[in-house]
Amino acid sequence: MGVFSKVHRFHKAGEDANIYNVQNYGTPAYSLFTSTKVFTLHHHIDITDSNENIIYQARSKVISLHDKTDVFKVSGEPVAHIERKLISLHERHFITMADGQKFELSNELFHLIKDITNIEGLGWQLKGNILGLNFELYDSDGSIIAVIGQKMLSLHDKYCIDIYKREYEQTVVAILVTLQHMIRDRNQAGAGGGSGSASSSGG
Repeated sequence: MGVFSKVHRFHKAGEDANIYNVQNYGTPAYSLFTSTKVFTLHHHIDITDSNENIIYQARSKVISLHDKTDVFKVSGEPVAHIERKLISLHERHFITMADGQKFELSNELFHLIKDITNIEGLGWQLKGNILGLNFELYDSDGSIIAVIGQKMLSLHDKYCIDIYKREYEQTVVAILVTLQHMIRDRNQAGAGGGSGSASSSGG
């Protein structure tokens, strides 16, 4: 469904990019895919290529006030470290890349249809469609960097990401992992407080 849908733009490994993405942004350079392992002592995300080869992995401690997460290449080489600010109305996360570059993700509040996440330090923006489970990542000039689609009703919390600027791959992967944590946190808060959530993936 995702390949042809304007609403849900998730597609599986081996499938063509969503036709709506291609019409609006052109054919992506390539796509990556994530799957979160559930029921483990650590929150674990695998990021694979279109042939389902693992390229990156992210691991987090389940019991951690700051939700500390490390992203690695499959070879073990570090890519990024991510931490959540403990008390923040803006769902703020701090990212430090392996090369020392630092930036923050901070949600703008009170957007009913789309979430807008400012990426301070890069000048980028992540705009998300809550109903469609889609997110577009733009650079400081408003050019598309990547489009993220989340699979509906998946126990393994699957995402695909169509990358348009390959030079930003590792930064995009770090942002994608952070986004998954932000959505998971919002889902958990919604389940605990009865409020709406940004995702209906169920897992």
